Amino acid sequence: MPFDQPLILGFDTSAAHCAAVLLSGDRIIAGLAEDMSKGQAERLVPLLQEVLAKAGPSWNDLNALGVGIGPGNFTGIRISVATARGLAMGLDIAAVGVSGFEALAFGTTRPFAALIDAPRAQVYRQDYLEDECLAPRLQLRLDADAETAHAGLATPAPLPPLVLAERIARIAATRWQTESAPPAPLYMRPADAATARDAPPVILAS
Repeated sequence: MPFDQPLILGFDTSAAHCAAVLLSGDRIIAGLAEDMSKGQAERLVPLLQEVLAKAGPSWNDLNALGVGIGPGNFTGIRISVATARGLAMGLDIAAVGVSGFEALAFGTTRPFAALIDAPRAQVYRQDYLEDECLAPRLQLRLDADAETAHAGLATPAPLPPLVLAERIARIAATRWQTESAPPAPLYMRPADAATARDAPPVILAS
């Protein structure tokens, strides 16, 4: 099936979901989202294949990939970013990393504060002011709510997974021809995994 517009496949597993959208130019031609708290590593590539099958193109028809880089779940972010980098290398196409903040900001009128849920009653926050974008930070939800209310900053609603994937694809569509750096995870807090407390095993020479 011929496609006369660039094909961009955007996907995300930065939270408890697996989501992907395929764009042809500015038109959504296929999309799929599934809620899941685990199993994303096994499900992501088959889900992407299903999205392609819905619309007809093959992997080799793609012009670029867009991938969510977080912030969010460490494992989920690693899965998406590693998949995007591997596919981009194998297909010899661009992979564009898009943060959750950028997805929230897409089409949103400034000023506002982009808030993304984080563990332990916290949020990942990035403020988009009239003439600047502040550095992202981790903040208690109660503090963020109080600060944004006091400052009169709007806080866009969380994006459903399919909308998130769509915005990732749309942003990637504006960058893929100039993007050169491979996507990298956006981590904003230490991993939850505890460091090992036991001493490493001693290797005895035979």
